[in-house]
Order: sequence, then structure tokens, then C-alpha cells
Amino acid sequence: MRIRPRQSLLELWRATVDYSYRDGVWTPAGRAEPNSTSDAEQLLCLMYPASQIAAFKLDRPDETARDLREALAQLGDAVEIPRRLIMAMRAYMERYTAGANTPVFAGGSYLEPRVEGELLTPEQRRLDVVDSFSMSITLSLATLGFLNVFEKVVRRPALLAQIAELEEMASRRLTAAMVGLLRSFTVHSFAPDSPAGRVLCQTVNQRGLPPKKIVAELHEALAQVRAGLAEVTLGSGGAEELDNEEHLFECGWSWGIIRDAPEVPTAEPLDQPVGVAVRRPFLYFTVVALDGILDLFSERTRILDLLTEEQQGFMRALQIRWDLTQQYWSILAGFGGERWPLEDIPWRTTDGRESDYYSLLVTSVTVEALVQRRAVDLDLARVGRVLEELSARGRVTRRALEEDPAVEMHVPGVRLNLYGAEDLPSGQRGPEVVWPVADFATALLKRTIRVASLAGGTELRDRLLRLTDDVWDHLHLRRLTSGPAAGLWDDASAAFPQLKPEDQAPSWYLTERVMECLVVAATMINEAPLRNDRLMVMTQDLAIEADHLYSQELLRGATDAGPVGRRLDHLGRRLERARAVADSRPGTAIAILFEVLGELDELVAARRSRQGDPE
Repeated sequence: MRIRPRQSLLELWRATVDYSYRDGVWTPAGRAEPNSTSDAEQLLCLMYPASQIAAFKLDRPDETARDLREALAQLGDAVEIPRRLIMAMRAYMERYTAGANTPVFAGGSYLEPRVEGELLTPEQRRLDVVDSFSMSITLSLATLGFLNVFEKVVRRPALLAQIAELEEMASRRLTAAMVGLLRSFTVHSFAPDSPAGRVLCQTVNQRGLPPKKIVAELHEALAQVRAGLAEVTLGSGGAEELDNEEHLFECGWSWGIIRDAPEVPTAEPLDQPVGVAVRRPFLYFTVVALDGILDLFSERTRILDLLTEEQQGFMRALQIRWDLTQQYWSILAGFGGERWPLEDIPWRTTDGRESDYYSLLVTSVTVEALVQRRAVDLDLARVGRVLEELSARGRVTRRALEEDPAVEMHVPGVRLNLYGAEDLPSGQRGPEVVWPVADFATALLKRTIRVASLAGGTELRDRLLRLTDDVWDHLHLRRLTSGPAAGLWDDASAAFPQLKPEDQAPSWYLTERVMECLVVAATMINEAPLRNDRLMVMTQDLAIEADHLYSQELLRGATDAGPVGRRLDHLGRRLERARAVADSRPGTAIAILFEVLGELDELVAARRSRQGDPE
């Protein structure tokens, strides 16, 4: 694999700090005007690797690696780095907190009018969005985990007081973000003969069956999901949408808080804004929500005991929605058992829109479902072929044509209509709003690495790692190479020469997602290597031969304290080492055994030469 996660993350850290830390202050700035999502992405470029990779930890100054200190030298030495990060995170929490200690999750500058030239109203730009909820969950957990460890080595009362205040702010933001996701979840039901119903049936019908047969099979396949959703009540569950059992349905997250979503009871008063989002799930925001929720029940969150009792209750409610949503979309993706609907690219959403990007989003959900059920290589190979086709169709691994429409998935990106954002809580009406998403390449890379990490066969893993290399080459080409943001992303014109060069300010949206890919790659590298059955057999055969020849040498009396005896002692230890690693790393064991066999042969040849024996 050509990706070098440590080196690439260090380069990203250095570039992030050099751009962001100016005149002794962390400065939220980039291609987009500062907003609650972009500023969180900027901070996560440092905080997420530090929370997910043990070798990148910054919460114990005396254990901070030298190359980490060098990459973050702009922040100070190993002692100053944690303090400067605390100041930056505190500034973020304060900046996005309104009166009465209410956390803010506004879309801000990431929101755009659907019609060029129109102006969004200030009220529209203040609308909460799922992207901000999800990023805030990840950032809050990274902050709480960092403080949990760092405070144990702090002695100064003033600094301990700052840590306590930041912990309270981060925990409050975490609670508000979880509540926001509970109020953004939705179920959308529709008649089988409605436009949405016909689209869904056509999408999953890969066998040419009559519509009534497809509807019956869908009801049967989704029965458990329907039953689970009927029990969802906290927040915007939408259980009433399932009253008509003849209707089909879809579930997931809308773009923001659902219109008329009830408030979620909380231990402390929490201002919960009125929602305006339509009761319809969006694939993009569903994937974003699922990724953020996953951090809530991670091993790190559990071991450090980062959640309060109330937050644990919200986590369980979100985990139920996470499980049901994963089941729903993975059932649709593989419906029918023969040719999967996922393999029929592009995917069509129930509002009639179709795009390769939607296929990638459904693949993203499917991959995480495969992780949960420890899928076999046969299923992983099918997903791998989908990823390969998407990489080619998306012009990531194939040259783009002039005026190629596939390039638009990268720049300006897929523009998602935020239905309902034009009808504001105040009763006023504003322009229609869109949310541009331009993460096709990073989403492709992240899921390819995930599938490769699951592959049990060396041939499948090698194929997926070669795809990983190709996608990484594409992304690496898009790094900014000059100016104050050199080393960050994104200059798509470097990969697509027909485009005009991008703004030289960094896109934290894409840079943060590149960072996530590098963390996923590092996680895969930290896992034990694959065990190959053929290598296991070869290891056993070589070990038997080496042990037999070694025993023969001992039997011939080569046990004195001279050079030959010492050499045999060394070979005996090497044999023990080979046996110790044979189960987990048979290839390594084979290399050791070849070395042992070679040296044993040298001893045999030397003895025969002394004795004048023929070979």
C-alpha cells in the first residue's frame, strides 16, 4: 500500500498548524466563511488522529513522540501543545454557544441558494444541520477523551479550572448534538403505487418480477426493521408513519431537525429550536449521522467512561436507530440475493434522482453492515467490484473527458436540495436552499480501505489495496502545493486539468475527510496481518524439517561451548521464535526458518568437508 499514514498525517498536521495558528492564536479560516461545521473540521484535523491512534497521542506531554513535536512546533513544545489545543477548543465552544448556554449547530456559509444570485436570509443560515451535529459529537468526544487523560498529569490549579470548564462545555455540546440527531431521524412511508413506491420497487427488482411480488417480498424482508421502528418514540421517530402496513417506507436522517419534531426531555434546560426539515431521509445525511454515532459506542468512549448517565440513555436510543438504519439500507442494497440492486449503478432515490454518488453512499452503509456481521469474502468481493466501477465512472482511476459530467461530482459537487429550508419557523419564506457535497473521492477511499481490512483472502485484499493506492494517488495529486495552505486540500484542477485552479485557501471539508481516510488506513495497518492457509502448511513443513536437522546436529555432539555450540544455541532460539509467530505471522516464520535451514546446511557442509565425506 502506497499510503504512508504516519508520514502523511504528520505532513497534514504541520500544514494545518502553519495555516491555522497565527500570531499566537488559533484562527478559524479557510475557503468557506467560518461556521460550526467547518471550524469543527479544522480542529478535528488535529484532534481526531490524536484520539484514535495511540502513536499520535498528545495528552501525555512526556510521551509525545519527537516527530509529533516537530510537526506541531508552531504550537510550542510538548508541554505547551496541550494548553494551546485547550485554548483553541474552548474558543470553538464559546463561539458556537448562544445565550443561556445553548450550543449552536448552524449551517452558515455551507448553505447555498439553489438559484444563483439569490440571497439566503440570516434566519436560513442559522438553521441547524446534521453535518454539524455529527462533527460536534466526534469533536466533543475527542475533547473529553483528551482532557480525561491530560488532567491526570496537570498540577496547576488555574489550568485544572480551565480543563473543568472545557469539559462542561464539551459535554453540554455533546448532549445537544445527540438531541439534535434524535430530532432529525425520520421515517417516510408511501404507497407502493406512488411515485416513490414505484421508484423503490424498480430499484430493487433485479429479477423482473411482478410489482405485487416485489412489494410482498419487501414487506417480508423489512418486517423486523418495521417492528423496531414502531418502538422508536424519543425525538422524531415517525412511528405513526408505519400505521398503514400496506405502505412501503424508508428510514434515516433528514438534513436537519424535522418539522414538528417534539422536544427531547433533558436533565438540564436545553433550548431546542423548531425544526423545518421535511420528513424524508437523505442518503448523504444518513451516512454522516451513522459515522458520528459510531464514535459514541466506540471502545475508547467506553473505556474512558466519557458519557454521563443521561448521555448513555441518548446513546442507546441512537444506537437503536443506527442498527435499524444499517439493516434497512443493507437489505435494500442486497435485495433478491442474485444481482444486487447495489450493483445496478447508478442508485435512484425515491424522489427520482439518480447518481453514482448515491450508489457510493449506499455502498458506505453496506460496508459498515458487513463489518458488523463479519461478512465472507464472496460478499466483500461484490462490494469491491462496485467500488472499482464507481472509481472508474467517477473519473478517479480513469482519465476524464473534456466537459465530462462525472467531474461535477468532485467540483462543484452534488447539490442536495434541503426541502423545507425555504419555509422558516418565523413564518417568513426564503429562497430554496442546497447543500453541496464534494467528497466522492474521500468517501470512495475510506470505504475501499474498510473493505480491504475485512478481506480474509490475500488475492481480494491485494486487489482492494491496489484500488486504494490508485484512489490515494488521485487525492494526493489534489493537494495544494503552494501558498500558506500548501499540504492541505483541495485543488481539483491538478487531477482534472479542464477545471480552473481552485481558491488557494484550504477546504476543511475535504481536508478533514482525507484525514479520516489516513486514520482508517493506520487502523488497518495496526491489525494483525492476514493468515494464509498455504503459508501455514508451508510453515509446518519447514518447521518439521528444521527441527529434525537441528536435533541431528545436537545428536552428533555439537553441544560444546565453542563456536559451533554457540551457533546452535542461536539457531535453537531462532527456531523457538519461528514457532512463536507461526500462527499469527506465518510468512515471518517462513523467513526465519529459511535462515535457520541455511545455517544448518552450512554446518553440515563444513562437517562433511572436514571429514572428507562426499556431498
